[in-house]
Amino acid sequence: MRTTFDIAALRMIVTGAELGSFARAAARLGRSQSAVSMQLKKLEEQTGKTLFRKSGRGLVPTEAGDALLAYARRIIALNDEAAASLGASPAATVRLGLPQDFAEDVLPEVILRFAKKWPLVQVEAHAGRNYALWQDVESGRLDVAIAFVPSGSPGPGMPVATLPLLWLGGRKLDGAGAVPLALFDHPCLFRQHALEALETQGPEWRLALTTPSLPGVWAALRSGLGVTVRTPHRIPAGIADVRRKLGLPPLPRVEVRLFAGNALSPAAADLRDVLQAVVQLQLKGAQLKGPRIKGRG
Repeated sequence: MRTTFDIAALRMIVTGAELGSFARAAARLGRSQSAVSMQLKKLEEQTGKTLFRKSGRGLVPTEAGDALLAYARRIIALNDEAAASLGASPAATVRLGLPQDFAEDVLPEVILRFAKKWPLVQVEAHAGRNYALWQDVESGRLDVAIAFVPSGSPGPGMPVATLPLLWLGGRKLDGAGAVPLALFDHPCLFRQHALEALETQGPEWRLALTTPSLPGVWAALRSGLGVTVRTPHRIPAGIADVRRKLGLPPLPRVEVRLFAGNALSPAAADLRDVLQAVVQLQLKGAQLKGPRIKGRG
């Protein structure tokens, strides 16, 4: 006897896994909690497996649940693309992740190019913390992503660019005393490289600001409150390389890698290709800039 999974039930478990709660999934999907419980029970009866187990107040997927979630995301994506191709609703969705560094130029260009071929497909964009992006692709929460990794390091992903790292500060920066650092909070690849370099051969330093916000870092630098480490890509006006001014140590280069799921829908595969092309184009100039780069303005 063949098992035919209910699309609505598959959508429910995917939504529940992404939101971390089936109660939130019920609210998002406009269903009662009892209806959601019945859908989960039916899926477990069909598979003969326990798909989720209790963890605190919520449920987490078992090994069988993780396997079904991976297939469910693919099935839903293809179902929604078929609906979109016929002008029906709901429209398909593709999920893209990238660091905050690329939110103002790479992201708009990717969406613009992708929309020309897939006008009815929604792009769900996540401009977030670099360290989690490839993990989100691996777990199926994202279809494609770009992220920074140490240059030449082993691991997944396809290299698309290699960039230098620079010590950056604002015009109001006072060079006296311990070097004030304005960095992302832990974990952060740029933070790691900055602290390792300073501990090995740098001057005295202190943490002046930690934040998960790149605009917050730029604001601190413009105010003269600190020094940070970033690539030459889109350095804001009034911010420049301060390595020589402060006697700071050299920094390594970093790679930008492209990460993609193993079984992409046709739309997601096109999104991957568009993302690769746009990143390579946008970062062409930044790859050529060495440690003497100065901020615009």
